[in-house]
Amino acid sequence: MKYIITLLLGVFAGVALFVLGLINNPFIGDRGLSPLSVTDSRVMALNFSSVPSESIVFTNDGESVHAPHPEKVLQLWEAPIRLTSTMTTVLRDARDQVAGIGVKFTSQSEDTKLLNGEAIVNSVWYIYLPQQGSLFVQQTENYWTFLSDVGFTAWRSAGNNWRGTWLGDLTSGPGALGTASVSGGAGPLATLETEAVESLSVRAFSADTGFVSAEGRLLIEMPQRDPSAGSPDPQGALSQ
Repeated sequence: MKYIITLLLGVFAGVALFVLGLINNPFIGDRGLSPLSVTDSRVMALNFSSVPSESIVFTNDGESVHAPHPEKVLQLWEAPIRLTSTMTTVLRDARDQVAGIGVKFTSQSEDTKLLNGEAIVNSVWYIYLPQQGSLFVQQTENYWTFLSDVGFTAWRSAGNNWRGTWLGDLTSGPGALGTASVSGGAGPLATLETEAVESLSVRAFSADTGFVSAEGRLLIEMPQRDPSAGSPDPQGALSQ
């Protein structure tokens, strides 16, 4: 019996050391400053709540940390889409005024490599801005830093929760500089081809129920255009 106990203690100790080593891996570095933070171009800022219960509608397989909202919304439990979540939310501009509606689809990625500090999801946005048109945003997101700084801390706490201030960029591609790909859909924005970065700001998180207080932001670079071609942001209120 003592050998079995010793073996179990060794296994648990090994797992604990592996997890600690994974979380504190010195070879996993921060991506650093977002390229859109130092761009000379005008930047459109779109803010939204990342808390599912504060969205218009949010749904997933019904078994994830974040519960669907509202309660009776259809769930994505079918095999081809059970690793996908979708959210429809109100987008606000830099002045905190309603700017439009955003629909985001997110799916877990096979490119996830935790040993490399990559907790990857693939996502797309469809954004509609009244009187300005629509946009499509395609990106890969890396949640590793959030999971190691916030998620793991909440999981190991006595109350399974975390409170503080965390801010980080999620976008990691497909652009070479870790930016998302943006294409215009309709209206004055129809011909737009540019880049974007999505970031997340968290103040409270529960390992049991997910985001308690969190906001997301999309920064979209608005390249200089010929005035005769029209402005992609005629009101100017969206600019950061």
